[in-house]
Amino acid sequence: MAQSESKKIFFENLSGAGKAIAVLTSGGDAQGMNAAVRAVVRMGLYVGAKVYFIREGYQGMVDGGENITEATWESVSSMLQVGGTVIGSARCKDFRSHEGRLKAALNLVKLGITNLCVIGGDGSLTGANLFREEWSGLLAELVEQGSIEQQSVQTYSALHIVGMVGSIDNDFCGTDMTIGTDSALHRIIEVVDAIMTTAQSHQRTFVLEVMGRHCGYLALVSALACGADWVLIPEMPPEDGWEEKMCQKLSANRAGMKRLNIIIVAEGAIDRNNKPITTECIKDLVVKCLGFDTRVTILGHVQRGGTPSAFDRILASRMGVEAVLALLETTANTPACVVSLCGNQSVRLPLMECVQMTQEVQKAMDGKKFEEAVKLRGRSFENNLKTYKLLAHRKPESELPTSNFNVAVLNVGAPAAGMNAAVRSAVRVGISEGHKMFAVNDGFEGFYKGQIKEIKWADVGGWTGQGGSLLGTKRTLPAKHVGKIAEQMRTHNINALLVIGGFEALESLLQLFEARATYEEFCIPMCMLPATISNNVPGTDLSIGADTALNAIVETCDRIKQSASGTKRRVFIIETMGGYCGYLATVAGLAAGADAAYIYEEPFDIRDLQANVEHLTEKMKTSIQRGLVLRNENSNDNYTTDFIYQLYTEEGKGVFDCRKNVLGHMQQGGAPSPFDRNFGTKISAKAMQWVTKKLVETFRQGRVFANTEDSCCLLGMRRRALIFQPVVQLKGETDFVHRIPKEQWWLKLRPLMKILAKYKTSYDVSDSGQLEHVVHNRPKDSDASVAM
Repeated sequence: MAQSESKKIFFENLSGAGKAIAVLTSGGDAQGMNAAVRAVVRMGLYVGAKVYFIREGYQGMVDGGENITEATWESVSSMLQVGGTVIGSARCKDFRSHEGRLKAALNLVKLGITNLCVIGGDGSLTGANLFREEWSGLLAELVEQGSIEQQSVQTYSALHIVGMVGSIDNDFCGTDMTIGTDSALHRIIEVVDAIMTTAQSHQRTFVLEVMGRHCGYLALVSALACGADWVLIPEMPPEDGWEEKMCQKLSANRAGMKRLNIIIVAEGAIDRNNKPITTECIKDLVVKCLGFDTRVTILGHVQRGGTPSAFDRILASRMGVEAVLALLETTANTPACVVSLCGNQSVRLPLMECVQMTQEVQKAMDGKKFEEAVKLRGRSFENNLKTYKLLAHRKPESELPTSNFNVAVLNVGAPAAGMNAAVRSAVRVGISEGHKMFAVNDGFEGFYKGQIKEIKWADVGGWTGQGGSLLGTKRTLPAKHVGKIAEQMRTHNINALLVIGGFEALESLLQLFEARATYEEFCIPMCMLPATISNNVPGTDLSIGADTALNAIVETCDRIKQSASGTKRRVFIIETMGGYCGYLATVAGLAAGADAAYIYEEPFDIRDLQANVEHLTEKMKTSIQRGLVLRNENSNDNYTTDFIYQLYTEEGKGVFDCRKNVLGHMQQGGAPSPFDRNFGTKISAKAMQWVTKKLVETFRQGRVFANTEDSCCLLGMRRRALIFQPVVQLKGETDFVHRIPKEQWWLKLRPLMKILAKYKTSYDVSDSGQLEHVVHNRPKDSDASVAM
C-alpha cells in the first residue's frame, strides 16, 4: 500500500455521490453471494454512494420497513467466508403481481433508491428487468394514489439494473461460470473422492445424483474431474440402447482390474423421449444385468452448503465491483445488463439477451434438438462434453487410427496438483489419436538416465484426483545432458514431446530449442503446459496447481482468523510461497479479506509498513476484531516475515497483538481442486490435438522434422482464449533473474483488494467490461472457457 498510491483519487466521472444503490439476493442461494454483497457495499461506499441491503429478496422489497436497511462498512465484515446469503433470499409470489411491484417501487422511492444490484438466477433477473420496464408507469400510479409527489417522478425517473448470476447449476447463458458453481463442484468432488475409497474396498458400483434439473453442468464437470465411468445429463440424453452399452463399459472396466464404478446422474437426466432417468432405475439395471453390488447416493442440498471456494470469492468480488462501475456509468437509455465472466475477463452483456438464450436451451431440449441445446450452452459446456467423451470411452483397437508416432510426456519442476490429470488426459487423447505414448519418470533427470516406458490407457485410471506428480518430477534442466537425452530419443524413436511443469519447463524447452542446431532429435513438435502453484510462467494468466494452492491458503486463513474469535483484537502475519511472484499472496489476500499483501512486484518501504500499521490500528479501534496480513516469501530481503511481525507487535501495543504463520509446503500438497483437474484435463487434450496436427504437418520422407519457432510452443490462457505461443517469442516477456513475467494481469486486482480493505487508492477502469452482445461474446477459433 505505497504512499504514492494512497494519494491518488477515484476518477471523478465515476463518483457515486448522491446516488443510492440497493443490493439483494434472490431465488436459490449459492456460495459466494456474500462476497458479491460485500464487494457491492464496499465499492459503493468507496465511491460515495449510499448503499442499502434489501433483506429476503423481492419479498423484502415488497414488504419494506426493516427489510431495507442502510449498509455500513462494518456490516459486511466477516462474511466473506460464510456460505449462503446473510441478507436472506426468498421466492416471492407478491412481486410477480402488479400490486406487489407497486409496493416495491414505493419502498424504493421513499429511500431514493434508483440503482439495483440483483444477485440471482434467470427468474430473478427477468423479474428485475420487468420492474425496470414498468418503473415510470408505477411512479405515475403512485402519484395518482397520492403516495408520492410529482417531483419524485422527475427525481427518480429511471431505475438502473445490474445483475450478477448466483446459481450453483451454471445454467445461465452468457457467462463461463456463475457464482457458486465452483464451490458446488468442491462439495461434489469431496464426496466422490470419499466414496471412491469405500467403493474400492468392497468392489462396488456407486450411482450419484447431483443437482441440475435443467442443466447438466455439475454432473458433466464432476464426471470429468473424477473420471466417472458414465454420466447422464439432460442436454445430451444417451442414444437408444444405452443400457446395454453402459453395462458393457462397466463390465469391461471391472475386467481391466478396476475395483469400482462411478456413475454420475444429473437430477434432470432424461432419455431421447424426454422420459426421466432416475438413480434407482440405473441401480436396478446394473444389479439385474451385471449382478454388481450397487449403492445410490443423492447429494442434495449439501452441494449448496459450506464455505465458498477461493475461485467463487474472487469471481464474486470482481463481479461486485464491476456491477457498481456499471451502475455508475449507466444512463436512462442503457439496457439492464448482467456482469459475466468470459475467459479471465469481466464483461457486461444485455440481461434479456442472456435470459432469452437461456430459455432457448430449454426450448431446444423440449423439442428434442439436443445438439442445438449443447451448442447454446456455450463453448465451455461443449468442450467439456467433447473432452469427457474422448477420455471416458475408449475406441476398439480396430477403430483407432494408426499414426506410428511415439509421444513422450514428462513433468518438470516442483509438483503441482493437477499434473496427474494432465498426464492422464494426454495419454488417453494420444492413444485415441493413434500414437504410442511414453512416460518419462523424474523429469529430464530420468530422461537422460533412460527411465522411459510405454504407458497404456488403463495405466492412468484413477489419476485425476491424485495430488503431486505420479510420474515423478525434478528441477534438473536438460542443457548439461542434451547428448544423452538425444540418444534416448533416438533409442525410443520419440517424435514429439509434451512437458508439464513450471518455470523450469519453460527454460527446458528454450534449451531444447537451442539444441536443435546441434541435435536433429530435437527437431520435433514440443509443447509445454504451465503447471506451478506460483503461477509465474509467462504466456499464461493461469497455471495448473495455482487454484489448489489458493484454496489451501484461503482455508488456512479462515481457520487462523476463526482462532481469534472471542479473544482480544489480533493481527495475523502469514507468509505464502511463490518465489518472487506475488500471485498467491495477492489473490489469496483478495479471497481471504486481507488488510495488506506484501509482494516483490510492488516495492514497499518502512513508511508504507508504518502507514499500514496505522491504518489497521484505526480499524481495530472500531468494530474490527481480526486483521490479516500476507507476505510473499521473497517480497523483500530485509523486511522479512519476522521483521514485519515484530514491527506490528511493537506498533500495535495496547490496540492489538500479533501472531505469525509460515504456511510452507502444505500449499503444494493435497488433492487437486475441481478447477485444476478440469483445467489440466482440457488444456492437455487440446495440446495433444495440436501435437497430432504438427506431427502430420512435419512428417516428410518417412520422418518427422520440425525446426520452426511455432513447433515449440507453450499453451496458455490469455484473457479470453487458449493460445499456442512459441517459447522463443516469450523470452522478451520474461524476467529470468526473478523467474516472473514482466507483465502480470493479476496486479490489476491489487487496487481492488485495497479498496475492499478500506484504503484510498486509484482503480484502473480501462479494463472494465464494456457492453457486448451475447452472440459475439466468444472467440470463434478458440476455447474461451477459463477451465470450467
